[in-house]
Formats: sequence, C-alpha cells, structure tokens
Amino acid sequence: MVHPLRPRSGGRGLRRVSRSAAKTYPKLGEVGTDAMRLDFAKELRRNQTPEEGRLWQAVKAKRLAGAKFRRQVPIGPYVADFVCVAARLVVELDGSQHGEAVEADAERTRYLESKGYRVLRFWNNEVAGNLDGVLRSIELALREGPTSPSSG
Repeated sequence: MVHPLRPRSGGRGLRRVSRSAAKTYPKLGEVGTDAMRLDFAKELRRNQTPEEGRLWQAVKAKRLAGAKFRRQVPIGPYVADFVCVAARLVVELDGSQHGEAVEADAERTRYLESKGYRVLRFWNNEVAGNLDGVLRSIELALREGPTSPSSG
C-alpha cells in the first residue's frame, strides 16, 4: 500500500498523512530508484500502525498455517502491507483514509492481480476487534493456493 509519510510534530519519527496531504508527496511509482523504494519500505516497517503490529505478530515466523509472510514489500510502484510470495497473497490493512481512496485502492488491486497476486483487504478496526476472524480469512486464502496473472 502506498503510504505517504512526513515528519511527526516534535520531530519524532514519521507519521502517515491524510489523503489530501498526500497529494504533495510523490507516489512510490514516481520515485526514481529501487533503492529509494526499499528505503521507503524499511521506513514503513519502522513506523507501523498498531494494527499492522498486531497482524505481524500473528503471521510472522510461519505462525499462520506455516506460511512465510513479509511486510511492507515493494511490488512494482506499490508497497504491499503483507505478502506471502509462495501463495501469491497480498494482505492490505486499510485505515480511515482509504474511505476516500477507493479508486486508488482499486487501481493498486488491479495491478497486483495482474502480477498474479490475490489481494485481501481488511479495515484496521477489523484487526483490532476481530483478529481471529481476519486470521481465519487469511488462512482460507492460503489454502486456496496461488493464482495466475490475469491476461490483459
């Protein structure tokens, strides 16, 4: 998921910015080099949301169905929140800013699907209030196995 960042007030770390503020920051696809994309992904890992942290604790180290997940993974011009490469599965967590970014999220999903990934999306409040249900949904998707890239 593309996460525009800017310094927190008080100069402590970075924070995610609203969709309107994000317009002043380049999309990841507009950033010039792979090294810059990797640095951006590393920064997202260091500044994860509480919900990302909860989900990461549940899926890291093959804790969910023996599947290896990575987090904040650059895929083309985007950074996916969680990826199981073997199952070609991307798990995206969406905060309230995504209510305003429906078309951008759909574009990202189409891109990832064109690369052979299946995309699951959950709202942050689903992870906070129903982590077991989210994990069950992910586990079912893992059992379905990888998809093939869509044509066109």
